[in-house]
Amino acid sequence: MSGRWVIHLPVVANDLLSAQRLARVVAHWTHVLPQTEPGGTTVSAEDDQNVRHWAFCDRMMPGGLRCLLRPEHDGACSRRFRWR
Repeated sequence: MSGRWVIHLPVVANDLLSAQRLARVVAHWTHVLPQTEPGGTTVSAEDDQNVRHWAFCDRMMPGGLRCLLRPEHDGACSRRFRWR
């Protein structure tokens, strides 16, 4: 065991795109907390929580942190949020 604990915070949305959008918003709110890694945010169907979908790009950046852009984004990865 790593000695770390993960918090699971259930939030409900009606479809995958809405869930990903809401997950990104929640992650943006929490990025000021040093304990959070918003780039690791995923969403899943309530009745199939083992199948997870990334809220952000799943590529790792130098330093071991994840890219903070949308999944399948165009261009280079970034640790800065991009607003639409």
